[in-house]
Amino acid sequence: MNSQDSQDSEDGAAPDHRPDASGPMQPPSVDPPGDGRPAAVEFRGVTKIYNEGTSREAVAIRDVSFTIPDLPDKGEISTFLGPSGCGKSTVLRMVAGLEPQFPPTRGTVHVLGREVVGPGADRGMVFQDYTSFDNRTVLGNVTFGLECRGVPKRRREAEGREWIQRVGLDPRRDAAKYPHELSGGMRQRVAIARTLVLRPRIILMDEPFGALDPATRLDMQDLLVRLWREVEATVMFITHSVEEAVYLGDRVFVMATTPGRIAAEIRMPAAEAPAREAQVEPWFHEQVNRLQAQLEGIEAAASRPGE
Repeated sequence: MNSQDSQDSEDGAAPDHRPDASGPMQPPSVDPPGDGRPAAVEFRGVTKIYNEGTSREAVAIRDVSFTIPDLPDKGEISTFLGPSGCGKSTVLRMVAGLEPQFPPTRGTVHVLGREVVGPGADRGMVFQDYTSFDNRTVLGNVTFGLECRGVPKRRREAEGREWIQRVGLDPRRDAAKYPHELSGGMRQRVAIARTLVLRPRIILMDEPFGALDPATRLDMQDLLVRLWREVEATVMFITHSVEEAVYLGDRVFVMATTPGRIAAEIRMPAAEAPAREAQVEPWFHEQVNRLQAQLEGIEAAASRPGE
């Protein structure tokens, strides 16, 4: 979700919720940022084939190319939207350097100008499942990465408590709890804190709010936007929700199946209000309806032989 100044035009005019998002779908961007900075994430001709050359060969994604710029002192949220099986998680896990999706069969994946060779501290990932260490407290979960880095106990516990508070939990009440004592929303807050306490430049989120009830999901969207503005990172966010993609995304990458590929890249206008308020605004409904129609067209084309 963009900040206000990200949508200003060259002559200083304020955004009106129409730039790019009201026009035709744009092809994926592969040009580097104009200021010469390496892209935050860059895919060039990336294909992933499992069991290549065998009777069990399966193409996950084919010839995927796109660029997400590294915006200094700001960052950007890119949402990835598409039907099941289109390769959204494959793309994300390739950025993370996680097997078996990584490495690509063909093509290259770069993060901050360097080719990905495996997991790295510059990237952090939040999964859909509530990934917590059941035998560790909330504080122990949040500080796990700092502990692995050898950060002294007093310092890591101070940072852990700070992040517990920043994600909307109470350090005094919640720090000593165990995961089984938390709701789903609370556990995802812990997962976000555990990722952000390490201050990664790239934050990868694989449907992190998909299992939450609608009200909690909106709360978590607002939390993500607030924290993103604080940490000024690049976020790649997978979702099946058109509404979530529109609200969060500075840009939406629409993916299609057979094979998995980037069908379009759409710039989105800024949502200035919290999620609940934005979703009743006319511009929001226009973008959701338009994007839903595009998705339906992509799925219909995929279902027709020879397309």
